Amino acid sequence: MAALVKRGGSDDIYPGGPFFSNLVDAGLLVSLARTVDVYCPPSKRSRVTAPLILSVGEKAAEGKQQPRSIDTLPDECLFEILRRLPGDKERSNSACVSKRWLMLLSSICSSQLIGRMKPSLQSVNKPLPDLNEHPSVNDQEIQNNGFLTRRLEAEEATDIRLSAIALGTCSRGGLGKLFIQGNDSTKVSDVGLSAIAHACPSLRALSMWKVPLVTDAGLQEIANECPLLEKLDLCHCPQISDKGLIAVALKCPNLMTLTIEASSNISNKALQFVGRCCSKLKYVTIKDCPEVGDQGIASLVSSPSPSLERIKLQALNISDLALAVIGQYGKNLIDLSLVSLKKVGEKGFWVMGNTCGLQKLRSISITCCSGLTDIGLQAVAKGSPLLKQLFVRKSCYLSDAGLRAFAEKARALENFHLENCNRVTFLGVLSVLSNCPKLNSLALMRCLGIRDLPYAPAQLPSCMSLESLIIQDCPDVTSASLQMVGKICPQLQKIDLGGQAGVTDALLIPLIENSKVGLVEVNLRGCVNVTDALITILARAHGSTLKMLNLDGCTKITDRSLMAIANCCSVLDDLDLSGCSIGNYGVAVLASAKQLSLRVLSLASCSITTKCLPFLANMGQSVVGLNLQQCRLITSDAVAVLEQKLWWCDIIS
Repeated sequence: MAALVKRGGSDDIYPGGPFFSNLVDAGLLVSLARTVDVYCPPSKRSRVTAPLILSVGEKAAEGKQQPRSIDTLPDECLFEILRRLPGDKERSNSACVSKRWLMLLSSICSSQLIGRMKPSLQSVNKPLPDLNEHPSVNDQEIQNNGFLTRRLEAEEATDIRLSAIALGTCSRGGLGKLFIQGNDSTKVSDVGLSAIAHACPSLRALSMWKVPLVTDAGLQEIANECPLLEKLDLCHCPQISDKGLIAVALKCPNLMTLTIEASSNISNKALQFVGRCCSKLKYVTIKDCPEVGDQGIASLVSSPSPSLERIKLQALNISDLALAVIGQYGKNLIDLSLVSLKKVGEKGFWVMGNTCGLQKLRSISITCCSGLTDIGLQAVAKGSPLLKQLFVRKSCYLSDAGLRAFAEKARALENFHLENCNRVTFLGVLSVLSNCPKLNSLALMRCLGIRDLPYAPAQLPSCMSLESLIIQDCPDVTSASLQMVGKICPQLQKIDLGGQAGVTDALLIPLIENSKVGLVEVNLRGCVNVTDALITILARAHGSTLKMLNLDGCTKITDRSLMAIANCCSVLDDLDLSGCSIGNYGVAVLASAKQLSLRVLSLASCSITTKCLPFLANMGQSVVGLNLQQCRLITSDAVAVLEQKLWWCDIIS
């Protein structure tokens, strides 16, 4: 035994021997004492074939470490990775990973992208494509750049939503138009607008309504990254000032349409830059901006390259000077709208017309301007020989003398609309009918001064061109006036007498019988004295041309009128019988008429029951709109059955 213990060689057990020299085997030794080690071989083969076997403490520390992921990288490193993605499609797909990736990708400017594939020499020398071949998907994306439109309303408008739109559209043709209609609680800020700017350089139209958190910084990002911008609407954006609009003027030379509404921080300074830098500007609307005055409007109109065609000015602190500049330099204006200009007087309209600079003006609308008088309106007609449309509303100083002087100059007038002008009488209207040979449409609304003449003129004028007559809410217009109009205008095709409660059958029959070409549209809404006799005459005389008939509120209309309509009207497609005294029999006759192809039928507030619904279900696929509101004798279950049968029709109940 002693010899065995003292035996030397490679199998000896002693400190520093071969077992200690092998680190793997050293871990299999069990220490019994300070100087005695016993070797314990494993009973089974080890399943772990690692180059290093850790101790028990080291294994526990390793188990506590989190798994390594790209999400553990800081934003700076992830930003550098994401800006090296090769194309728009890759960036769009990467934005779907998480909200963090979405916001990082949306913050990358186009100038910071270094992963875009640059065109090689072969692609530059590539021959022109064959137009007869069908383009590939990539070619379509390039060619359709900027044709997508997105609209956000109220709660939908958030920064995250804008970021998703920005990255989602960049690989699908590019965003061309963005409309944001918010409210006082809309949370869109500069972050979302910057995302649109960074990813959508093809943006051409931006409209923001009630977006209180967007400031000049967001609008500056749009100006810097979207040089193709053509249309900008800023309505109720209180934090946008001259600084943001000046940036747009300097960086977006293609701007053609500008709308500014309720912006107290925008003044003349911004409009000066717009007039100086935006040589393609055509349409301007400025409303309720207290800091905008004569200097700003003058800068817009008198720009070095005048291209303005349409101007609308409302509730501004401008004076006669602004209108004088418009009359002098508005050589390309075709449409002018002036609303609630309290500081503009008679002199402003007189100078605007007598400068004779509005030679191309086709339409002018003047609303609630106390400075418009007979002299001013005559001057407008003198300076605008091609004027075709005149809209005058709430003018308390305009009289028959002004209309007569205007009509003698405006020989090209086609559309005349008069509303809330109480000093104008029927004699002034007759002067317009007799002096404007091209007049096509005449509208008189809420003019209390227009009433029947006590006597008939010795010689009535003739207006063979008038096709549309609208008289609404003029209570003193009754028999004599309508009979006179019927004799003067035999070519009438559209008659609108909505709200004329004093109109009766005897007054309307001459007007209907004098139409030589056939009536197409007739609106008798609220004419409570109209009866079945008039509708029968109307259907027999103009059934072959009548397309629209409104009898809303005509309580004396019964099933007899429906029988006449069903028998005589062959092209009628819009019929309103709301509030009429009709029953199931009349609806059944109307729905069973084979020659009728009604598209819209309104039976609101009529005393009909569920018995007429089977007849309505057989009207055919021509009907697309059916109004059954306030029909209390029709149950909801019956309406549900009707909806199944007329599944293509929009039924309101």
